Amino acid sequence: MRKFHSMLCTVVIMAAMFVVIDKELANDSKTISKVPTNQKVVALTIDDGPHKRVTPEILAILKDKKVKATFFVLGTNVENSPTILAQEVADGHEIGVHAYNHPSLPKLSDKKIEEEFEKAEAVILPITEKPTLFRPPGGAFNERVLRIAKQRGYQVILWSIDTRDWACPPEKKIIDAVFNEVKPGSIILMHDGQYPIPTPHALGTIIDGLHERGYTFVTVSELLHYNEVGHTFPRL
Repeated sequence: MRKFHSMLCTVVIMAAMFVVIDKELANDSKTISKVPTNQKVVALTIDDGPHKRVTPEILAILKDKKVKATFFVLGTNVENSPTILAQEVADGHEIGVHAYNHPSLPKLSDKKIEEEFEKAEAVILPITEKPTLFRPPGGAFNERVLRIAKQRGYQVILWSIDTRDWACPPEKKIIDAVFNEVKPGSIILMHDGQYPIPTPHALGTIIDGLHERGYTFVTVSELLHYNEVGHTFPRL
């Protein structure tokens, strides 16, 4: 069984190797990776779900810890587990779009990029209101992706802390990534779209540890209101 789990993690790692973020774009005002604030608030974001095994575990932990997160969901997984998305909404979590499948959007035509949004919205909107946040799969984007996202009414959200939990590292490595890099206004990236993944086991320790350090968890939309230094975020 351990060998099988290792093989699954290897497949996920290989699938993630297409990720290429244009650093100049990622640092401009068209995307958001953190919020400039002196207040000890952070946003926990969870990508790729919902997953029938992993997401309920994460939801149970968040409920027990009284923490709200932002879930960037894939349309194809919403189709497979619509009741789990409904539970995320019922629990008060924020929903963002992560496309329908998980393609490298810069490699697609404009029409195909539009289709990714349309198909994702088609399965999300019967369950909740239209999201206003979008995270490109793998963090891969270019000017065309940003333009289309903006035209469809989305703010593009990246992250400032990458736990790399999708690579199935030891739990301690995930926890240390957060504790070592956290700052006021951080956006933390985690995942719930695969099994096995160590995220549920690390999550409770991360939440408790940040609470002990005086941090409060908010959704991404709430975090944007903590902008204290006049930074101009991209307008919808």
